[in-house]
Amino acid sequence: MRTKIVCTLGPASEDEAILRGMIRAGMDVARLNFSHGSRADHERRIARVRKVAAEERANITLMGDLQGPKFRIGRLTDQGVELKRDQQVVFSDHPDGEAIPLPHPDLLAAVQVGQRVLIDDGAISLHVTHRIDATTIACSVLNGGLVTSNKGVSVPGLKIAVSSLTPKDRDDVQFAIAQKVDALAMSFVRSANDVHELRRLIQAGGGDQLIVAKIEKPEALDDLPAIVHASDAVMVARGDLGVEAAPEEVPFYQKRIILTCLRAGKPVITATQMLQSMITSPQPTRAEASDVANAVLDGTDAVMLSGETAVGEFPIQAVEAMARIAARAEASVIYQPGALLAQVRDALADDDTPDHKTDAITTAAVRIAETIGAKAIVCASASGFTARMIARHRPAVPIVCLTPYERTKRYSAFMWGVKAMIAETRKVDADTLFEAACDAAQWLGCAKPGDTIVVTAGLPLGSGSGHTNVIRLMEVRA
Repeated sequence: MRTKIVCTLGPASEDEAILRGMIRAGMDVARLNFSHGSRADHERRIARVRKVAAEERANITLMGDLQGPKFRIGRLTDQGVELKRDQQVVFSDHPDGEAIPLPHPDLLAAVQVGQRVLIDDGAISLHVTHRIDATTIACSVLNGGLVTSNKGVSVPGLKIAVSSLTPKDRDDVQFAIAQKVDALAMSFVRSANDVHELRRLIQAGGGDQLIVAKIEKPEALDDLPAIVHASDAVMVARGDLGVEAAPEEVPFYQKRIILTCLRAGKPVITATQMLQSMITSPQPTRAEASDVANAVLDGTDAVMLSGETAVGEFPIQAVEAMARIAARAEASVIYQPGALLAQVRDALADDDTPDHKTDAITTAAVRIAETIGAKAIVCASASGFTARMIARHRPAVPIVCLTPYERTKRYSAFMWGVKAMIAETRKVDADTLFEAACDAAQWLGCAKPGDTIVVTAGLPLGSGSGHTNVIRLMEVRA
């Protein structure tokens, strides 16, 4: 399977045996949702993932997901509050009596009578009927459901000038740096400036975490190319995107975001409610299977599980189902090249970005591998740039990335079809590097003695990112 799988950790995936099963089923990235859980919870999960991954010899990347300026319900009883249609409900930042706590005075002050209030990604909707005071509103329930602590709240169309990094986010960034988490997902990105701000914060704290920009506000689409360029990866966060925009628009936003990332050679994750029914069912619905398959057919690098692995009853089965569906979709793309591959390659051919030597070399490497029936494409890549450029062509053979940097190895967990190995590629001669490429392809099970592989590198070695200028065909020896 070439598509990568991101799994959210939570109470359902605490046990080491469960984590081991998820890794064996195909988990590549473990997501820590900083919107939920304590620091102690996250520290415990980080330690367990690292322990089990080391035992399994698996390259598991840890991604912390920043909450961002999302409005959430305050503290309720464990039972929550059940809302029924036409019920009158009060929200306040200073609740008393039966008012539901909403500790966001800026939101409560800005909302207008007649606007809709959505809870839990739109599962519950209300209509604002009147204002009680400056930060207390009354609503009528349109669609009911159970409201529990910390559920997300949104008001479609409402714009409030808030920073994309809250004080909590800034604290969580420092926590992630201290814990050496590999990547940070940034919520509610509106422009490339938001990504730059997070990058500066990480660097000021002495970190080098990868940044995954979550596209969940329609206004982010206005600056999409710049956001993709500024980020290390992108997430199609369909939950909040589907609340802020009309649901029927989301599939087309998804395709647009994925194609933009393919053109740029940036990994893209498709997320939210992919196998939602598997929170309580051991099998996905047919519609969910179609959703996952179509994300792969759209060209996504990775697919993500949220509640399915965080709080669901069948976390291992959810990963297994995701892997099966993705593998089947890949088979249709790889072995029966059709509309998708043509679309991707047409997009790359029409790309208006400046010509780059690495682009030419990687395009040629993929074509050569296809023509001669090579078993793998191996690249020496310090930053992962060459591996990304190869991956965007979706070749029919595995991509092996040799890198001296652990950060790049972790980055590869987001990249379609890329397997990475730590190898010294800076201070060795060319022949040693090419032999190492053969050894890596064989060790990873991509090739056997007698097979031919395609190797790319930048000579002289150690010349830095973006200097790939050599293709060599190598026969793997015993």
